[in-house]
Amino acid sequence: MATANVSHILAGTLSADANTRIAAELKLSEVLLHQEAGLALAQLVLAQDVDIPLRQSASIILRKYVKERWSPYFESFKGNAPSVEVKSQIRHAVLQGLSDSNRKIRSLCAHTMSYIGNCDWPDEYPELLNSLIALISSSSSDAVHGAMQVFTEFIKSDLTEDQILPVLRQLLPVLLTILGSTEQHTSLTRARTVSVFRQCVTALYMVKDQHPQAVKEATATILPVWLEAFKVLLNLDPLKDVSNQDNWDGLAVRIQVFKTLDVIHTSFPRAMTSYVRGYLDASLRHLQSPGSSEEETVEIPHLICPLFDFVSNVVRGGKAKEWLQVENLNSLVSAIFNYSQMTADDEETWATNANAFVAHEEDDTQAYGVRVAGFELLYTILNRSPVQICVTFQTAIRQVIATSQRARENGSTAWWKPLEASFAAIGSQSEDVLECIDNEGDSGRVKPIDVEDLLANVVPSVLNQSDFPFLQGRGFVFASQFARLLPLQMAGQYLEAAMHVIESNSSGIPVKISAVKAIHNFCEGAEDSAITPFVSRIAQDLGPFLLITTEDTLSLVLETMSVVLDVNRGQWLTTDLSNSLVLAVLEVWAKNNKDPIFLSIFTEIFTSLASSTGTGVYETVVKQALPTLCTAIASSKPQEAWIAGSAIDLISSLVRGAPEGGLGDGFFALLAPSLFSCLSEAEDRDVLQNGMACLALIVRKDCRQILEWRDPSGQSGLDHILKVIARLLQNDDESGGLVIGDLIIHLLRRAGEAVLPVLPELLQAMVLRMLSAKTATFIQSLVVPFAFLAYNQQDTVLYLLESTMTNGRNGLDILIQTWCENAETFQGFWQSRVSTLALTKLYASGRPSLQSLMVKGDIILKPETKNVIMTRSRTKTTPHEFTSVPFPVKALKLLVHDLRAGGDSATIPKAEFDVDSDDGDEEWTEEEQQNQGFKQEEFAFLSEMLGPRGVNFDNDDILEETDDEDLRNDAISQIDMQTHLVSFFKECASHNVNNFSANIDQLSAEEIMVVRHAIDH
Repeated sequence: MATANVSHILAGTLSADANTRIAAELKLSEVLLHQEAGLALAQLVLAQDVDIPLRQSASIILRKYVKERWSPYFESFKGNAPSVEVKSQIRHAVLQGLSDSNRKIRSLCAHTMSYIGNCDWPDEYPELLNSLIALISSSSSDAVHGAMQVFTEFIKSDLTEDQILPVLRQLLPVLLTILGSTEQHTSLTRARTVSVFRQCVTALYMVKDQHPQAVKEATATILPVWLEAFKVLLNLDPLKDVSNQDNWDGLAVRIQVFKTLDVIHTSFPRAMTSYVRGYLDASLRHLQSPGSSEEETVEIPHLICPLFDFVSNVVRGGKAKEWLQVENLNSLVSAIFNYSQMTADDEETWATNANAFVAHEEDDTQAYGVRVAGFELLYTILNRSPVQICVTFQTAIRQVIATSQRARENGSTAWWKPLEASFAAIGSQSEDVLECIDNEGDSGRVKPIDVEDLLANVVPSVLNQSDFPFLQGRGFVFASQFARLLPLQMAGQYLEAAMHVIESNSSGIPVKISAVKAIHNFCEGAEDSAITPFVSRIAQDLGPFLLITTEDTLSLVLETMSVVLDVNRGQWLTTDLSNSLVLAVLEVWAKNNKDPIFLSIFTEIFTSLASSTGTGVYETVVKQALPTLCTAIASSKPQEAWIAGSAIDLISSLVRGAPEGGLGDGFFALLAPSLFSCLSEAEDRDVLQNGMACLALIVRKDCRQILEWRDPSGQSGLDHILKVIARLLQNDDESGGLVIGDLIIHLLRRAGEAVLPVLPELLQAMVLRMLSAKTATFIQSLVVPFAFLAYNQQDTVLYLLESTMTNGRNGLDILIQTWCENAETFQGFWQSRVSTLALTKLYASGRPSLQSLMVKGDIILKPETKNVIMTRSRTKTTPHEFTSVPFPVKALKLLVHDLRAGGDSATIPKAEFDVDSDDGDEEWTEEEQQNQGFKQEEFAFLSEMLGPRGVNFDNDDILEETDDEDLRNDAISQIDMQTHLVSFFKECASHNVNNFSANIDQLSAEEIMVVRHAIDH
């Protein structure tokens, strides 16, 4: 196929005339079906007598051709692959393109070569590596640039463990030569060599475990040479790279060096040991050299971010203790304050874009940049030396205050920026600063930083700077971050000022948002007594903002409203105010009911409103909200399931906040028709789960309404709930596991005798579902209700199960097999306890039908699986086998396991390892070595959080306060389980309950020791 023909078609695709362009694109699609088209495109890319736009177009189409026609290797392959000979010719042409004089052509060819390399190297294109190394070894800067772009991707994704080391031995010396050739190669090309080297370091780290000795030798020979080169580069004056030049490309090398040092420190910290201090000194020199200004170009932030990251990681790794002395800390903190200043672009954007300003201020949504990296570095050094850093803060902020004042007197319009940055920096660490102040005060020592003085004598004057709204707003936020240090009267003055800003029509976006943020912080951090006099006015002021804000700003207003409503548990709310707030929140919900973040805040607000003890508030909230939400559920379309799901969620919030006396007459009667209609047809997982959770809450709060309600056909609320449960039990989707179990449990606990007529049918459906249940949570939801019944109504439930046959198996057999196999995976404090207590009762019952049941026992260890990590594929070929034991023996095994889990932490002996580690922990202090890299108090906190053998991770009461008051206050939750189990074993031993002595003999030696210890002590 003639290149001229392809050239003519491509020219047509660039035509301004739509008809010509469409016709050419259709013709091109036909042409690409022929294998000669790829070669014609490659030749056109190289044609020096063709216009650049046409060559670029050819290169882009060639890359598309490779992805669609080259090989089945690509997911987008469409067939008609070129022959081996044509492929070879195309590869050769693309390789030539890497040396083209035009930068864009080189880059496009590099992308195409990366795709070809992905597919063909090394089997079909073994010479690729040598060809690329030849290019970067050449004297052509164009060829070096083109090949380097390919290597960047090549090292990252295409080298196997066995290929990496040989490649690096060839490649790295060449890269080092280019890095040192300042006259021959541009700064950007030299920077790219460092980037490729960083990929090499990462690649070495990835294969360290497969080839420990080879990697150790490679790093011992490679890293010192590069680290020495980096040391030389960083010791050169950085001002030379930014002065008297049209561009600051020279900084590109330094940027890549700091990024690479960070990777080396993380991957091979030992190699860095002797260089760390020099690199930290160099980092500080770089921070002090270029400076920061409104006019700075983009390169400065690109340099400072990796520099901050590198220093943070070194400090975090414990390698900077000796360097973190007073002089260095003062310089470092001052530099962070300096580089955290707002830029002119920041001002311009944030002054008019409220959402952008809020996003920047929020920890969770901050875009990564110099300020974020600097604050992270402050956090790191503050955790290492809290007192010294707080003292440094005191010194630095006083210097900034003085210099800002002088700059203002001298007429500078940017005088406020260093002050705003310094307040932002210290405020970002407010929690740790407050903790340090408390610790020093408790020890009788002088406060390391006098925040109270700033709040009393500096910040108030800042609040009057309406001509500098960012500084004024920062003053509000800073004061609120240290709200608990404020005297009651002063806190009131700050709140009054913040509300004045919110109510003012002349205040701009930055200061209004800062005032809202300040109120949020005050409500969280200050005493309720300081907030209460203003709280009603605050809520009234925030209400209108709900209807005029969007995205991040709306999120801030909603979160602030949520914490405002929690002040004094909303006792101050009136019916009029709650009525207007409900209407506003419902309007906002209607516009944002698909956003999960907003929805979580809506639910908190509704719960707070409903739980207010203000006279008539609950009734007002329900009267306004429930009809609207029920209508939304009823009118929601299947393709808009999130509307029904979120409406049900909000109704659950109303139920959660309802008074203990019940939901109020007519609540369930209004909800039931729309809710049951929705749940009978819904397929959406969230709708079904939210519906089940809502019903469980109503059962707990006001079960009477469910039992008394009847639909037009006479069916009760309980009948409808059982229909929903039956429907979900037949569903293949098991994601709603625990929710179904919770609903059934609360029905059994609350409905009393009303549930007895339908109990046999319910239990049979649950047993049938056990046969096909797969997920642990779903299995738990089926078993735990039986455990509850076995504990409370043992004879009744056992009789029902013994008389039930399902798929040819006895119901009791199915339950016991499922229970014993999954008991150790049950989640939840109450749920695990009721399972354990029920097992003690079942064992003690001595019921004949239980004695003959054989269940899965311990795993059988085979020579081929001993000391082998069983992956999924190994388990398929060599499945685990288990012993078979009588149920009474298995019950004892499970109870012994629970007894041990409730005991003291197991003592884990220290292992002695001779393997040479590169973790770099040899420089930890003695305290850190004893506590695995942590300080004593840090390790103690971690141990306390984990609990014995990490048991706290399975203990819902410790990790989080569950909202299920019923179960938390249930008698089962109050039992001392350790004492109960010991008493159980002693009772069984003294009376040989259910042939206890013979059953004990079938336990393992370790289990027998646990039982003997329990009996004898």
